[in-house]
Amino acid sequence: MKVLVTGSAGHLGEGLARILKAQRYEVIGIDILASSFTTHVGSITDRDFVKSCLDGVEAVFHTATLHKPHVATHSMQEFVDTNITGTLNLLQESVAAGVGAFIFTSTTSVFGDALEPKAGSPAAWITEDVIPVPKNIYGVTKAAAEDLCQLFFRNHGLPCIVLRTSRFFPEEDDNRKARNAYVDENLKANEFLFRRVELEDAVNAHILAAKRAKEIGFGKYIISATTPFMRGHATYLRNNALWVVQGLVPEYVEEYERRGWQMFQGIDRIYVNEKARRELGWQPVYDFRYVIERLKAGEELRSPLTKTVGSKGYHAEAFEDGPYPV
Repeated sequence: MKVLVTGSAGHLGEGLARILKAQRYEVIGIDILASSFTTHVGSITDRDFVKSCLDGVEAVFHTATLHKPHVATHSMQEFVDTNITGTLNLLQESVAAGVGAFIFTSTTSVFGDALEPKAGSPAAWITEDVIPVPKNIYGVTKAAAEDLCQLFFRNHGLPCIVLRTSRFFPEEDDNRKARNAYVDENLKANEFLFRRVELEDAVNAHILAAKRAKEIGFGKYIISATTPFMRGHATYLRNNALWVVQGLVPEYVEEYERRGWQMFQGIDRIYVNEKARRELGWQPVYDFRYVIERLKAGEELRSPLTKTVGSKGYHAEAFEDGPYPV
């Protein structure tokens, strides 16, 4: 089976290309950067280029995007060109080429201000029913691209699956306060409770989505590690997350104490993956309990795929604030 992966030089794009090739798919990789998994160098903003890459392709995995860390370095127009027009080009040419499944990598960032409850409110319980309130050009353009996918399913019958992925990047956090307060692995381990997914699990979700696309037609799914929390925990998580986590996963305490790590005092949102597990048949391996078991066994927090793909970064240059501009 011949498939197209956009953003083949990126984290998810390379991860997908590696696993798909290992599963005997014929992979066409496109990116603006040359890489071992990029077969065609070019931009998705160039419709003729997109068209030239789709001959015989049966499924498209569209991971290419400008990300949140680019908000300070790229114009709004560049976000529109890449995230909206680029997606439109791919959708139009996918219809023309008779593509059978279009998998769009979106982001939980589309929820925007819906992720930040007012003071005194419970932590936000984020399912696909929550209405996005994008708070920057990144969220706006990803939400618009999601709508384009739905339009092309409705008007052209192109099976489209939107996967709203939570954090899977291996780089340091883009929040300076968080970077200063926690060791990086400590920060990432905590996030598996409510807002992180391992790259290996994210790749598997994409492949399952492609297999189920024709049956589903159109759907939006949150792709995040399975949380140990129930909705009733939301009130307590906002100000006393340590107590809640200790009650649910008590084995974490000894492991954190041994490393000098800290649990978050408060958690403001929880991404819920129940719909993806039910409808896609997705069974993510990496959750907080699994991470603790790996740490107890002396293993790395990261999956083998994450280690192999490595860190990509978002910018070629360095900044005064560290890895991200202010």
